Amino acid sequence: MHRSAPRLARILACATVPVVLVAGCSSGSDKKDDKNAGDSARPGSPSASPTVAAAKFSKLPDVCSTLSGKTIDDLVPKAQNKKGKALPSADTNTSASCLWSGLDDFDYRSLTVSLKLFHSDPGLGSGDKRAGEYAAQQASRAATAGKVTDPKTEKVAGIGDEATTVSTKEKKDGDDFRDQTVVARTANVVITLQYDGAGYETAKAPDPADLLKDAKAAAKEAVGAIGKGAKSGA
Repeated sequence: MHRSAPRLARILACATVPVVLVAGCSSGSDKKDDKNAGDSARPGSPSASPTVAAAKFSKLPDVCSTLSGKTIDDLVPKAQNKKGKALPSADTNTSASCLWSGLDDFDYRSLTVSLKLFHSDPGLGSGDKRAGEYAAQQASRAATAGKVTDPKTEKVAGIGDEATTVSTKEKKDGDDFRDQTVVARTANVVITLQYDGAGYETAKAPDPADLLKDAKAAAKEAVGAIGKGAKSGA
C-alpha cells in the first residue's frame, strides 16, 4: 500500500529517536509520566496519633469517708469533728483533702488524707505513670518540708500498687512533734496520709513506731476505700 510522504516521515522519525526519548512517541506515555509525578509529589500518610492506656478511675470518692469512725476514734481521740473537715479544693473530682485533729488531755493528734487523681493523656503519659511520678514527689516533699529533721524514708509493700513511708521529727513552739507520712498509689490515684502527734505540758512525745504502724493501717484502709468508692472508667 502506498504511504503518504508526511506519514512515512513521522514513522521514520520515531524509529531514529534515541531510546531515552522514545516515550515521547507513545500515545500513553504522557499519562504514565503524569501519574508518576503525582505519586512522587503526594505527601506521606500521617503517622498514627500516640495512644495511652485508659486510666482506671475517673472520679474520686468523698475523701472524708475514706476512713471509718472507729479508725478516727483510735488515731485521733476526741477529734473536734469525727466526720472530718474537708479542705478547700478547686475540683474535688481530681484533688481532695480531709483533716481530723484532737486533743486528749495533753496528747495531740492530727490526721490528714489527701487524694490526687490523674487522667491518661497522650502528651503526658498514662494516668498510672503520672500518678507514680507525683507519688515520688510527695515522698520527697515530706522528707524536706518545713523544719523537719531526721527523715527516714522506706518503701513498703501491701499498700496499694506501691507505697513509701517518711518518718520525721519537728519542733513547734518548743514542743516535739513526731510526723509520719504514707504516700501510696493505687492505679491512677495517689493517697498522701499525714499523721502527726505531740505531747503538750507534761505529756511525752508519742512513740514514732506506734504512729507509723497506725498510719500504715489507715493508708491501707484509704486505698480500699478508693477501690470501692472511686468512679471507674477514666
